[in-house]
Amino acid sequence: MYTIGTAGHVDHGKSTLVQALTGIDPDRLREEKERGLTIDLGFAWFTLPGGQEVSIVDVPGHERFIKNMLSGVGGIDLALLVIAADEGVMPQTREHLAIIDLLGIHHGVVALTKADLVETDFLQLAAAEVEEVLQGTTLEGAPIIPCSGVTRAGLDDLRAALESMLADTPGRADTGRARLPIDRVFTMPGFGTIVTGTLIDGSLVTGQEVEVVPSGLRSRIRGLQSHGRKAETAPPGRRTAVNLPGLAVDQMRRGLVVAAPGWLRPTSNVDVQLRAVRHLPRPIRHNLELTFHTGSSETEGRLLLLDADELKPGETAWAQVRLSEPVAVLKGDHFIVRDPNDTLGGGKIIDTHVRRHRRFHRPTLAVLQLLADGTPEEALLTAVAAAEPGELAAAARKAGLEDATALAAARSLAAEGRLLPLDGVALAGGSLVCSTAGFESLTGSAQDILSAYHVQSPLRRGMPREELRSRLKLPSRSFDPVVSLWATNGLVREHSGTLALPDHEPAPDAKQSARTQAYLSDLKANPFAPAPADSLDDGLLAYLEDSGEIVRMSDGVAFAMEAYKEMTEGIVAHLRERGTITLAEVRDMFGTSRKFAQALLEHLDGEHITRRTGDTRVLQKRA
Repeated sequence: MYTIGTAGHVDHGKSTLVQALTGIDPDRLREEKERGLTIDLGFAWFTLPGGQEVSIVDVPGHERFIKNMLSGVGGIDLALLVIAADEGVMPQTREHLAIIDLLGIHHGVVALTKADLVETDFLQLAAAEVEEVLQGTTLEGAPIIPCSGVTRAGLDDLRAALESMLADTPGRADTGRARLPIDRVFTMPGFGTIVTGTLIDGSLVTGQEVEVVPSGLRSRIRGLQSHGRKAETAPPGRRTAVNLPGLAVDQMRRGLVVAAPGWLRPTSNVDVQLRAVRHLPRPIRHNLELTFHTGSSETEGRLLLLDADELKPGETAWAQVRLSEPVAVLKGDHFIVRDPNDTLGGGKIIDTHVRRHRRFHRPTLAVLQLLADGTPEEALLTAVAAAEPGELAAAARKAGLEDATALAAARSLAAEGRLLPLDGVALAGGSLVCSTAGFESLTGSAQDILSAYHVQSPLRRGMPREELRSRLKLPSRSFDPVVSLWATNGLVREHSGTLALPDHEPAPDAKQSARTQAYLSDLKANPFAPAPADSLDDGLLAYLEDSGEIVRMSDGVAFAMEAYKEMTEGIVAHLRERGTITLAEVRDMFGTSRKFAQALLEHLDGEHITRRTGDTRVLQKRA
């Protein structure tokens, strides 16, 4: 399915031409009909000579309604540039053409309207002027068709030109992730809230759950309609109306996006490749406040030039736009920037969810260049490196790659040894991946942290696993497979919830060994009423605990391992025989004090061997 969008100066006959082509008056507002002036977007459809049905978005031509025009052209496949033969190229002709050029719309037809009002020589001059103004734009070489929406002369030629051009226009791929930028909201009695837009990136199905981004509201599609007919499925590229039950009209607005739930994350900061309009009367300055238009949305923002202090007409630069509110966009989406009076420039979004960059920073500029112009492998590896370890699907979205392309690129990178799958499964969208260089850097950081820990705590068997994860700032889902890979490759040793360098062995010096042996002798001399644990420093106690010599309780109590096992086995045997045990019974069983009996029972509760019920303990099922 394809969508055609009109463009052109006010009063050049866009709406009249659309009505002549389709039989539908695109001016739906009372004020538009009274004033004879298109104010907002209009919509129509018609069938080409070959039988293909196409949508039309009719835009206003007056300079006061440029923002309305911008909300309608973002999803079009072909531009129908309308220029009146009796007036020729006018200011909004140039501005609309600049917008088409900046949005990267490479397919178009020029309708030279009102051809019935001029002589043949004048018509030829008008066509020559159009050819000249199209030079250097994406519509250079587009067919120019003289016609009249009033007399209907030339309409067959116009339809044929549109059909021929659309035959060479790539259709929108179904990525499986639907996006419908909302450009109109209304309500219908008995149905509730209806939103419309041009469907891009995927299909919608009746009954499907959807999310409205960035608001986060959710609904389930009650019904779909396209070209005035009910539909069960809406394919990409089609003008579509969606019935969203449970959502109020005042919760919806132009600029929001209906999407499949969970995958489209709004962002307030985007990196872009910006090109200034060729006929701009002044340069674009760094730190300029402007209006950012993408899809059907309009948002205030601030422009930060990254490789220039100002951007002259026709020049291109890297920039970051920091927005006043989040927008739902993806890498590869096109945009336009304006100030209150002029269209300044536009281009393509290169990255989303970005931090503020240092200006004139060569590594940053190199990354942007790879994301913009690199091969799929280069773009994917750059996206992976920006947030690793991470899911392949997330990196693919950041790189602006379709799933199949990203998967092929990932397999190629893995075969070359530049990409490392972490979870030990065949590469797929949900796979955790890391660049080889990133994994080596992460490994180096971990080894440095562990090395410093071993110097600081030489008697500990290793750093607690959770502490290392926190120091590396990794989520558990990424950290666990990384640790497994380290252990498999002999880079890190794991033992009882701790991590250490492979060659680390805790070893007390002679003086420390003498102290620990004396302490252990004291414990064994009174196994059920041991010496206070605070007679040794914490490092030596931790060493003895890691070595399996002692088991520490709370309140400074520690038992030798043999005594601990004997007491635990005695309590478990008693519970299996009698069902319950009291603190006093434990005290008497081992001839110890209340303090040691209580410390032991609380420890066994914590180990899920016993469970306290009132003044007694019972055996846990696992014990």
